[in-house]
Amino acid sequence: MNTQIHFEDVEVGTEITPVSKGPMSTMHIMRWSAAIENWHRIHYDQAFATGHDRLPDVVVNGSWKQHVLVQMMKDWVGLQGWLWKIKFQFRDKDLPGDIITARGKVTNKYVRGEHGYVECSILLENQRGIQSTTGEAIAVLPMRGGQPTPYPFVADPQ
Repeated sequence: MNTQIHFEDVEVGTEITPVSKGPMSTMHIMRWSAAIENWHRIHYDQAFATGHDRLPDVVVNGSWKQHVLVQMMKDWVGLQGWLWKIKFQFRDKDLPGDIITARGKVTNKYVRGEHGYVECSILLENQRGIQSTTGEAIAVLPMRGGQPTPYPFVADPQ
């Protein structure tokens, strides 16, 4: 467990601790599909994925990719922080054998009310250098010596 990061600890340009997963296997992709009941054949049927949909192989589930971005942010904000907003776009495919790394960087920070808000750019990149998913997140970090971030978090009025 990392020590708690505070609003005062970060500056614009601060890099978020990356999270890497993989290499992805077709079995891993299929297990995720089964767990969330996503039965689209592009996630487990190679003949269908390559023949019918003309994909290079079965593809990693978008919901799994979302999970990795959320995990990176939640790990970084710690137990006293809050991942307030996250949005992203799938830009390319990730395939069996890929090692996928979530990365992020602080792009803005500000105080509103009693809380410190941190805007971040986020992305997923594989070992081939493809940024398959890009997006943004807003985290709320505790202020050093201030009130803890409440659970659940409700945004301060502007």
